[in-house]
This record gives sequence, C-alpha cells and structure tokens, in this order.
Amino acid sequence: MTKKRFREKTLPAAVMVGPVTLWLILLVAVPLIYILVMSFCSIDQYYNVTFHFTVDNYRHLIDASYIKIYVQSLVIALLTTLICIVVAYPFTYIIARTKSRFKSLLYMLVIIPFWTNSLIRIYGWKSFLGTTGWLNSILMKLHIISQPLDLLFKQGTTVFGMVYCLFPFMVLPLYTAIGKLDSTLLEASSDLGAKGYKTFLKVILPLTASGIFSGCIMVFIPCLGYFFVSNILGGGNSDVIGNLIERQFKSGNNWPLGAALSIILIVITLVLVKLYQKTGGDMDSLGV
Repeated sequence: MTKKRFREKTLPAAVMVGPVTLWLILLVAVPLIYILVMSFCSIDQYYNVTFHFTVDNYRHLIDASYIKIYVQSLVIALLTTLICIVVAYPFTYIIARTKSRFKSLLYMLVIIPFWTNSLIRIYGWKSFLGTTGWLNSILMKLHIISQPLDLLFKQGTTVFGMVYCLFPFMVLPLYTAIGKLDSTLLEASSDLGAKGYKTFLKVILPLTASGIFSGCIMVFIPCLGYFFVSNILGGGNSDVIGNLIERQFKSGNNWPLGAALSIILIVITLVLVKLYQKTGGDMDSLGV
C-alpha cells in the first residue's frame, strides 16, 4: 500500500516539483548563501578573498562617504517613484477604463520597451541629450538657443533615465488594480452626490492602493541598483547603491565589501516586500 501511494502521489509530485526546486537551489539559494558567506570574509594585501571571518565589512558601511550615497540613492529612488506615480496613474486609468478599440494598442506601447535592452535605450538617450545630439542640434537650428545645453551628468538626468526605464513597472500593477474596479461603485458614488475628486479620494484611490504600493516597490527597489543609468547619464555625479556594489566588484577589488552591500540591498527588498504583504497586497502582482 505504501509503495502504491508512493507511485501514485509522491513520485509524480517529486517529478514535477523536483526540477524547479533543484533549479531554485542551484541558481538562487546557493548564490545567496555564497554572497552571505563572502560578506564576512576578508582580503589580503593582493586583494584575494580569504576566509578570515570578520564583521569589518559591515562596519565600513557606516562610513560617511557611503552614507552620503545612501541618502542620494534614496532621494533619486523617491523622486523616480513619485514621478512614476504622478505620470502613470492617469495614463493607466485612461487605458484600463477606456472602451476604445485602441486599448490593446495603448497597452502594447507600454510593453514594447521591454523588447529592447534597457542599456541600449539609455545610450540612445545619452546620444540624444548630448551637446552634439539631436535635441541641441534641433534647438540651435530653430534659433531657440545660441549654444548647446549641458543636460548630461546631472542628478536630474539620472532621475529622468530611471523614470524612463522603470515607468512600465509602475503601469503594469496599476493596470491590474484599476482594471478590477467595479463600475457600479463609481456609479453609486455619483448617485449619492459625490463629486469627481471625492469619488477618487474615497472610492478609486483606496481600491487601487494595492496597485500603487506594488508599483512603488517595483520602481523603488530596482532604482537603488540601476548603476548603469547613473554611470551613463549621471557620469558618476549621482551614484546609487548599485554603483557602490559595482565599484567594489570591479575597480575596488573588494568583493567582501561588495557582498555586504548586496546583502543590505537584499534586506531592504525583503523588508519592503514583507511590508507590502502585511498591508494585504497580492504577492502575484510582484512576481513573487
């Protein structure tokens, strides 16, 4: 009876779940454990990683120069998230609630950027915004400006690049949340005499709060690690935490310190996701 139960239930389940479990262990769990262990390692005089365990790497994280970048990262991430919300919410509401036959086309316009590598698109913006780029050339030919505008290598340009890359990640969860709105509730609010802004504040906003929170997490967390946007458009003048990590693994040759920074970024991610879960958010909307 036991063997029959094993063949009928346990074995099929193991065959289906086993490969996925093995994949997650090898490509998720093992690398994370490796990074965690490395964050407590040291380096010798030749910058080789040695298994002399210490907590000095975590002590270095409170260095004044690092704290400045942490604050700068939070400012960039908060600005990016705020701009994405302000722009994406009305945009998504129009798409999700429209009855137009162009609804699918409008939604596809949000998805299309995913078809091209974001690194290539950011380099395109660098070329477009440069002193010899198309934007300055057109403005000078139209005699709007007399000399090229210096648009690159500023924090504002970095925020613009972050918004450009992460905007779809705000739209997608908002689209799901707004699409689930019950039209009868909006009609009831109107019948009871509520004006447009009151309906929005009392009905629409609370019902779509999970989509807003989900979109904020999906924008805020990657923004802390998108070092290539800061490198290309910010020119090193607006570093984020991702730049610190990249620098330690490349030019700094201090892998344990880079691993410690990575662990901190992972902890921030887990805290935000747990907070989202506590508020009743749907984990499927985060892809978790």
